[in-house]
Amino acid sequence: MAKGNRVQVILECTEKPGSSRYVTTKNRRTQTDRMEMKKYNPVLRKHTVHKEIK
Repeated sequence: MAKGNRVQVILECTEKPGSSRYVTTKNRRTQTDRMEMKKYNPVLRKHTVHKEIK
């Protein structure tokens, strides 16, 4: 069986670290750098930038 190119990554809030985390997947072959998305932070009650953590 062939291994997939998709890996699970954790996105963490940059404004208040530890307050909000999301788990998503990315294609390892097409997205080589770290992901950055705007996601909702329920603690701050607004959309903030979430970056991939190792």
